[in-house]
Amino acid sequence: MTSSAHGLGSVLAVDGSGDGFQAPGLGEFYPEVIASFSLLGIDFEITRITLILWVATLAVVAFLIATVRNPQIVPGKLQFVGESGYSLVRDGIARDVVGPRGLPFAPFLASLFFFILANNLMAIVPFAQISPMSKFAFPLVLAAICWVLYIYIGIREQGAGKYFKDILFLPGVPKPMYILVTPIEILQNFVVRPFTLAVRLFANMFAGHMLLVVFALGAVYLFQVGNFSMVFGPISALMAIVMTFFELLVIFLQAYVFTVLMGTYLNGSIEAEH
Repeated sequence: MTSSAHGLGSVLAVDGSGDGFQAPGLGEFYPEVIASFSLLGIDFEITRITLILWVATLAVVAFLIATVRNPQIVPGKLQFVGESGYSLVRDGIARDVVGPRGLPFAPFLASLFFFILANNLMAIVPFAQISPMSKFAFPLVLAAICWVLYIYIGIREQGAGKYFKDILFLPGVPKPMYILVTPIEILQNFVVRPFTLAVRLFANMFAGHMLLVVFALGAVYLFQVGNFSMVFGPISALMAIVMTFFELLVIFLQAYVFTVLMGTYLNGSIEAEH
């Protein structure tokens, strides 16, 4: 029994010990610190994931500038891609989801969409191969920004009294039911919304990265170990390729879903509940 447990531990070890397949662990998301500094008494650390975030942000800014630098009536390929992406957000989210008064929010929603998309794409870019959104801190900050914005818009459009009154005391609900409904509405609007917004993006990118790493490292291991394992090496390599294309779909879908949900929250802030 002792030898069996030892063998299992060797195969599943994530700390570099053992002579079997080293399964990837949480260390993938905590790379070594490249540089650190203090600012206003706060310690900051720069890691590989931080650099990937900067590269993705600069890349999407450069792309958007390039698409509008020399606009043509008949757009070229680059301008067409940029305009198509912006139109998707402006027409499909700002206009259709937020509502008739949603067009002023199109630039923010488009920025949100392209920023998340660029960072998600880093999950399949060679030499990067991890999305900053697979670390919970980054989606959480985005969700916090969205949370502050839709509450601010609600107060600005409806007034603080009416906005919070409609949240705390839903119209048409019998008064005795407020004992049950009001706490649920408080949790839903001020806790659950931003938390689930962040978790949905984080969990999908985290899981996608782990799947790609497992199949890629599994293929390398099976090719190296020899013997009968060589038969399963190509299968693992093929699954890594298949999962890369699947991850590409998830990358676009998660950027779109995050933006659509933000549009839904803005719609509720602009229009009073009936």
